[in-house]
Parts: sequence; C-alpha cells; structure tokens
Amino acid sequence: MIKTSEILATIKMIQQENLDIRTITMGISLLDCSSESVEETSRRIYEKVTSKAERLVETGEAISKEFGIPIINKRISVTPVSMLSPANKKEDFVEYAKALEKAALKTGVNFIGGYSALVQKGFTEKDKIFLESIPYALKETTRVCSSVNVGSTKAGINMDAVYEVGKLIKKTAELTKENGAIGCAKFVAFCNAVEDNPFMAGAFHGVSEPECVINVGVSGPGVVKHELEKHKDGDFMEIAEAIKKTAFKITRMGQLVANEASSRLGVPFGIVDLSLAPTPEVGDSVAYILEEMGLEKCGTHGTTAALALLNDAVKKGGVMASSSVGGLSGAFIPVSEDAGMINAAKCGALSLDKLEAMTCVCSVGLDMIAIPGNTSAETISAIIADEAAIGMINQKTTAVRLIPAPGTKEGDFVEFGGLLGYAPVMKVNENKSDIFVKRGGRIPAPIHSLKN
Repeated sequence: MIKTSEILATIKMIQQENLDIRTITMGISLLDCSSESVEETSRRIYEKVTSKAERLVETGEAISKEFGIPIINKRISVTPVSMLSPANKKEDFVEYAKALEKAALKTGVNFIGGYSALVQKGFTEKDKIFLESIPYALKETTRVCSSVNVGSTKAGINMDAVYEVGKLIKKTAELTKENGAIGCAKFVAFCNAVEDNPFMAGAFHGVSEPECVINVGVSGPGVVKHELEKHKDGDFMEIAEAIKKTAFKITRMGQLVANEASSRLGVPFGIVDLSLAPTPEVGDSVAYILEEMGLEKCGTHGTTAALALLNDAVKKGGVMASSSVGGLSGAFIPVSEDAGMINAAKCGALSLDKLEAMTCVCSVGLDMIAIPGNTSAETISAIIADEAAIGMINQKTTAVRLIPAPGTKEGDFVEFGGLLGYAPVMKVNENKSDIFVKRGGRIPAPIHSLKN
C-alpha cells in the first residue's frame, strides 16, 4: 500500500528538487521504407513516422497534466538511416534527413534521432557516402540528430572511421558556425552503442527492436543531492544506500509513465533509462552531487571515485524498481548541460584529461564539450580513439560529443540555449597525434572479447 508520506515525498521531488521525466522516446523501424527511388523512400519515411508518432506529443502532455509529472521532451528514434536504399550519393541521404525533419515538425517532437551508421568493423561504400552527408544533413535540419558507432568490444575500433568522424565534426562546425557550431551538438561518436537509448543525440532504433516501441528516460540529480544533504556525516556505505533508495523512487515514477504511455499509444513498452541527466538549472547537477560527498570542486582528486559510487548506486537502485532497465542508465556528465560542471570548468578545477578519467566510470563519455575552433580534425579523432578504447576495454558504452566552435579559443564561451546550455571552451593538448590517427586499419578487439 502506498503511504501518504511517500506521495508527499514525490510531490516535493517534483516541485522543489527538479525531478522530471526527461524524455518519452518512440522508436520506429524504417526497414520497410526502402524503395526504388529516393523520392519514394523519403515519402515512406515521412508517412511512417508521422502515422506512428501522430499522438506521441499529445499523449505525453496528457500524462504530464493528469499525473502532475513534468515530461520535458517527446522524441523519436529511427532505424539507422545509412541502411536505407537506394541512396548512392550524399545528396540522397540529405533528402532522407529532410524527410525526418519534416516529420519531426509535423509531430511536434523536440528531436528525431537515427541519422546514424554502424561501422565498428568496417565500411561499405554506402557507409562512406553516408558519413560524407552528415555535416550537410545537420546543416539543413534543426531537429535531426546523428551518430556513428566506430568501435565495440567484439569488433575493436575502426580507425579509418575514427579519422573520417574527426573530419566530419570539423566540417559540421564550419557549416553551422553562424549558430555556435550547433550541428556538432547534434552528433555523437560511439563505442558499444546501444539499440534502446532514449537520449539524444545518440538515440537510434536498433534492428533487433520491435516495429515500434516506447522508451522512457528519467532524471533527477537534484533529488539525489537533496537526499545526500541529510547524510552530512554518513560514511560511504550510508551514502550508497541513500542513492539506491532515491534511484528506486525515481525509476518507479519512470516505469509508471512508460506503462501509461505504452497503453495509451498501443505501442510495446521497451525500457526505462534511469540516467541522471542534468540541466543548466542551478541545483540540477551531477557535479553538485559529487561535491555534496565532500569534494571542494568537481574535478579535484577523489572525483572519479565519487562518480563511480554514484553510478553504481543509481544502477542498483534502478534495477530493483523495474525489470526493464536499459539504455545507458547511470550518470551523465555533459559539461554544457550541467551548472556544476560549467562552474568547475570555468575555475580550472575540471580539465579535459580529468573528464576522460571520469568517463571510465560514468554512463557515457566526453559530452557537450566545447574546444578551441582551431583544433585539428586529427586531434579530434585522437580524442575519439581514446574514448573508444575506454569503452572497448571496459565493455561499456562510451561516446564523444565535441564542439570545435570556429573562432573560439580557450576561455571563451559557446551558447546553445535550452537544455543544451552553454559551454566554456576547454584546453586541448597541443601536441599532435596526426601520424597515429592516419595509420588507419582497425585496433583489434581485446582478448576478453573472445567469449561465447
């Protein structure tokens, strides 16, 4: 039986501690949209997405109003567009991106993800053309998000793809420089990408997923911080228990919303992603949780250990609340989207190297980080390779979302607005990695990939 105290506690979380459902994401398969012409495939993409997601936004808003639970975003993810026929030049793929953009505007969703390719073991000729199209697709659209999976624990790291991705990030920054290189904020390079991720910019609908599915991403770093304020003198076992219990409550709310949305839309429920996704709002910060544990500033010595505890406790609490936990699930550390991370970077406590160390134990990787505009494509590729190696060796998802905003230098700021926030431009190691990156080929999968 639900107690009155539990209801009041949840209301407090929502009203005072920034608890919300970060996103309801509908995954839609486009595998049946390929045809004999680009025009017909584009038409099928638009019609399928708009018909499947016709009531997604209104349903999310109705659930939010009835239950009093903020639902911040309604999104769509689709099958990786690189798989669709008959595109054979980059302009063809851009037409598919425009069809997705048109469908996003029609349905009213915030973002649509899946302009993606999976090239962890190698390229097809079509994949190469698709990667060339990404900067142009991101320039021509405002709601389309893109990703490329360049490595995995089973396949190793496709260094040819890593090099190409570094170049396409630079091209995207140049093409969207009038808007703070916003196109780069809609692109992610992955290692070990998952098929049921509801969060942008990396969401895509995996080929092993159902025809259509509902995935929900919860949030609530502010709730966790407020809970830890009650344990000022607690040891780490006490802190871990407090985070687990809080994550349980947050995930139960996500499960409720997911089941309700699934029932009303007549679409199977997929997963709840229980990631702590911060915002630029003061108090809604993963960095502040780490500082609540006793760190003067996020980024100082002890930060990685604190983040490891947080990430693990969140997962343990979440899996007790739902049998369908999936996606990425844990703690995100995007610099521009986290007020505490922004402050730590501004004062010099948080560096790119420290962020890389933290990604060994967090949910994803180097996320929403602005770097100097003159950073070379080769250096960007080398950063991606480092992050992919962490994911490959540790059998976890890692990702890179970098913004080399043209004309910016260390200490400047790049404004994105909304949930994307703003980012201080961080220092990048100036020693070159060009020869390393240009070797090409594939970094072999680690020995522990030989499991069967």
